[in-house]
Amino acid sequence: MSRTQYYVAASADGYIADRENHLDWLLQYGFEAYQDHYDGFLADVGALAMGASTYEFVLRQGEKWPYGGLPTWVFTHRELPRIAGADLRFVQGPVALHAEASRESAGGRNLWVVGGGRLAAQFADAGLLDELWLTLMPIALGGGHPVLPTAAAKDLRLQRTTHFEGGAVELRYALSPGREAWPE
Repeated sequence: MSRTQYYVAASADGYIADRENHLDWLLQYGFEAYQDHYDGFLADVGALAMGASTYEFVLRQGEKWPYGGLPTWVFTHRELPRIAGADLRFVQGPVALHAEASRESAGGRNLWVVGGGRLAAQFADAGLLDELWLTLMPIALGGGHPVLPTAAAKDLRLQRTTHFEGGAVELRYALSPGREAWPE
């Protein structure tokens, strides 16, 4: 069964970006220790949902589109430049208006909510977020952009933990009530 997953790294005190919306604190850890784990996660992803800020961050990296031909739903209220070769679908409005189509575009695989705590919170508040894959990095930022700023409290059921060299730990939670947890 296809899942909507929020896969994200955060500081130990719960921020995905610092007060200036920068990720330098995260990039200092490199990706070598996480690459195999990330590749395994990405192999089950069929489509992406991201907010405008995350999309602009990817644009600023100056590299080719990192998500190949995966359909990418960009939630935005403004005109944004397109990336050649990327399957981009710019949409507006509540996530519930686009949830079914974005999930269907995943072709039976998972929908990944990429970055953007506010967008992930909209999915969670609409009851459309199935899982939170949260990698806590061994740093405290003291402020910034929160992981999941939902409108109301959400019960999370811990499904699995993964420890990484260097002190990071991934916590995998099931979110949506009434949905079965992912299989072991």
